[in-house]
Amino acid sequence: ARRLAEEGARVFVLDRPEDADAAASLARELGGVPVALDITDVGAPAAIAGIADEHGGFDVVVHNAGVTRDKTLARMDADRWGLTLDVNLGAVLRFIHHLSDGHMRPDARLVVLSSVTGLAGNFGQANYAASKAGLLGMMEVAAPQLAKQGVALNAIAPGFIETRMTAAIPVATREGARRLSALSQGGQPVDVAEAITLLSSPAAAGLCGQLLRVCGGALIGA
Repeated sequence: ARRLAEEGARVFVLDRPEDADAAASLARELGGVPVALDITDVGAPAAIAGIADEHGGFDVVVHNAGVTRDKTLARMDADRWGLTLDVNLGAVLRFIHHLSDGHMRPDARLVVLSSVTGLAGNFGQANYAASKAGLLGMMEVAAPQLAKQGVALNAIAPGFIETRMTAAIPVATREGARRLSALSQGGQPVDVAEAITLLSSPAAAGLCGQLLRVCGGALIGA
């Protein structure tokens, strides 16, 4: 959100109602608009489409919401599987379906966040890997169709990124993830933000239906 605002975008900061205060604070800082919404709600796509119409359509939409509910496949219950697939993949499909129906401006950009786990899988993350691989399959089909409307759809596959979520991973596991990178370090959120900003800009006019890895040369999925 900060990087896009620095480029002159008016940013709509969407987060869950439980995190509405933090989203509103960031939106105020950036001169943007906070949107408190659960993207899995049945009415969420229509609500976002309505906001787009109020402002003459969106130029850029970034789908970066994601959850993990890890368990081995033998112990994976329906709730863990269903929530992960719904947040990471189902909601994205529903949003793209609604927004592509006249709610995006000409030359608009759509960026979805996949993962190197979607390319290679990972033990205990069958649900997460399936959802992130599904995004890439969706892009292959949807990108040519959206291109006919002047909308470019691209995907980013981050590797191990040092975030609040990954900080909860055991130390040894985190260090192992860092060493799988050619740089022997984890990435930072700003690394992904820079890639998103590139794909959202006129400089990426020649990119459509492409996957950009932001993984420091990780061996996973190489």
